[in-house]
Amino acid sequence: MSEQLRVVLVDDHSLCRRGLTELLTHRYGITVVGATGDVHELSTLLRDHKPDLLVMDLRMEPLDGMGVLAQIRKEGHSTPVIILTMSDSEADLSSALRAGVRGYLLKDMAPDDVADAIQRVAAGEMVVAPAMTVKMIGILQHGQNEKETKTSLTLLTEREREILQLLARAESNKAIARTLGISNDTVKQHVRHILTKLHLTSRVEAAVLFAVEQRDTEIR
Repeated sequence: MSEQLRVVLVDDHSLCRRGLTELLTHRYGITVVGATGDVHELSTLLRDHKPDLLVMDLRMEPLDGMGVLAQIRKEGHSTPVIILTMSDSEADLSSALRAGVRGYLLKDMAPDDVADAIQRVAAGEMVVAPAMTVKMIGILQHGQNEKETKTSLTLLTEREREILQLLARAESNKAIARTLGISNDTVKQHVRHILTKLHLTSRVEAAVLFAVEQRDTEIR
């Protein structure tokens, strides 16, 4: 997959753009079709190259990452977005997830982990930096308090619970299909049902919710 994967990079620091371009291109075989710190140039890159992914910093001047994302969506670009940032703020993570990003990575992650995460997002997964997992739990719990509802895994069928347990282990759809002896399409359908029943938007949220429920059960 890495030989065919095409990405655009957005960062207002030219050194970061050059370094990440060199790293992804020469070490991991990921094609960087464009790199910019200018939102206007970004629109042109997205239109001309139609990349598989957009890897973008969060804190930029004069327009921050969420502003950039809102603008390109308004222009009709649907390219999946990965945030690559120094910010480990729960508020920034929450804003990014609400905006529909497919990944939230930290710049202090190992290069191998960043490249692997980019490839996993390209394969259809959602990836959040391991260091942000606890903050993800906080976001989910806060959201539950706001709605004044209690999500219950009893809403799920036995098969859906099996799949959720495997999601919590970061298993891919293909790996889950092999483990359970079902088709990849069947796994996808079950995952959609799980997200719908639990009022979630991503498999990462589902995995974290499962971890929260398991922890609460152990405490009780």
